[in-house]
Amino acid sequence: MSTENEGTAVPPAPSAPPCRWTPPQPPRSRPRPPPTRRRPRSRPHRRRLGPGSRRPCPRGARLRVGDPRGRLLEPAPRTAASGSAPEGGWPPPPPPTPAYAAGSGGAGDGSGWGSSYQQPAPKPDRRRGGLLAAVLVAALVAGGLGGGLGYTLAKNEDDTSSTTVSASDSGGDLKRDAGTVAAVTAKALPSTVTIEAESSSGEGGTGTGFVFDTEGHIVTNNHVVADAVDGGKLTATFANGKKYDAQVVGNAQGYDVAVIKLEDAPSGLKPLTLGDSDKVAVGDSTIAIGAPFGLSNTVTTGIISAKNRPVASSDGTGSQASYMSALQTDASINPGNSGGPLLDAQGNVIGINSAIQSSSNGGFGTGQSGSIGLGFAIPINQAEYVAQELIKNGKPVYAKIGASVSLEDSGDGAKITDTGAGGSDPVEAGGPADEAGLRPGDVITKLDDTVIDSGPTLIGEIWTHKPGDKVTITYERDGRTNTVELTLGSRVGDN
Repeated sequence: MSTENEGTAVPPAPSAPPCRWTPPQPPRSRPRPPPTRRRPRSRPHRRRLGPGSRRPCPRGARLRVGDPRGRLLEPAPRTAASGSAPEGGWPPPPPPTPAYAAGSGGAGDGSGWGSSYQQPAPKPDRRRGGLLAAVLVAALVAGGLGGGLGYTLAKNEDDTSSTTVSASDSGGDLKRDAGTVAAVTAKALPSTVTIEAESSSGEGGTGTGFVFDTEGHIVTNNHVVADAVDGGKLTATFANGKKYDAQVVGNAQGYDVAVIKLEDAPSGLKPLTLGDSDKVAVGDSTIAIGAPFGLSNTVTTGIISAKNRPVASSDGTGSQASYMSALQTDASINPGNSGGPLLDAQGNVIGINSAIQSSSNGGFGTGQSGSIGLGFAIPINQAEYVAQELIKNGKPVYAKIGASVSLEDSGDGAKITDTGAGGSDPVEAGGPADEAGLRPGDVITKLDDTVIDSGPTLIGEIWTHKPGDKVTITYERDGRTNTVELTLGSRVGDN
């Protein structure tokens, strides 16, 4: 941006190429040698002039002092000695100049250009002046931009009475894509409840559950509702704050699954979509929803860190232990997350959060231990079957092989004991194991393709199947490995 020549017609370019002007230098004690003239190139108008190669200006030409580009602006007028300028040609007539005072010296009368020439004082380096001019031009350009921006902001302020930039102004979109954690959570939270169970003696705790069907059935863990099974009080609170009384429909201690039903269930319940836990892969994303330490509607994320993890858990009250072939996740799970849904990235339920491996240092100001990144969930394929049986019959149905195995973690397999529970036969007469030829002392090492390293692992793997399923048993007897196929039987109830 430049203000030079504004409002004034620009004179035509001179026919001679521009030249550099060097101000006269003061006399020195030793005269300089005459400059060596270089041979002109064939195309002199393309030549760049540098400090070491200067072309003299045309005779009579002068530079206007202060022009940063060194342009040839005005020709000197012709004197009588140099001849008159042709009319209408080059050079144009000189601009009027003030008369010099008489007696100032020279050949003229002091009225015009005929005055004697007065040597001007030395001028500063033109390069510095050019740099200063460039800086000024840049400042003007920057000032112009700033002025334009200021005008725009002022105009916006006049229009909106505010200089605050909102999301709509910047093009931001608050809608979340279907695959984001926020979108999955927003869809799942309205179908997740915080459960409070209280025994007849006033003891109880907090857990989580999720809507299983439109009739008001809620699926959760058995240990969440255990206190309210015999005459206790049970409530379920939705994310919107609405609370409903509930009753236990059925519970399975061995599976650690329970179903409750809301009293006066509201219309418009939206059950969570159930996924396929058999198709889950290690590394898949997970989202856990629950009420850790009573903090309702808490969402944590992680991945599936392992599958078919044998887990035997207990609530510490001396009740029957639970066995599962669990999904392992590093999503943060703490006391209160129990019974809540474990979702995949699409929002499908793939498991029920049930147990954690934790350190013993407690956490959150209580004596309870917290998550160390090892959480375990009941696969939803198993939990769905159990829940359907509880709704239908009120009691769980377990698959079995009809043999008692040692619960010691030997690491070598599941050994059939010599005596059964309560003095019964270790191999049930007429049961699946008996018909398959299994005997006390046999060590089961595989069920189908799953390696069995202990009795709890075998029980948890059997309970992933339904009664009537056919499985292949690999066992060792007298140092020899044998394989046999059998059909799983059934057992109703926890006793």
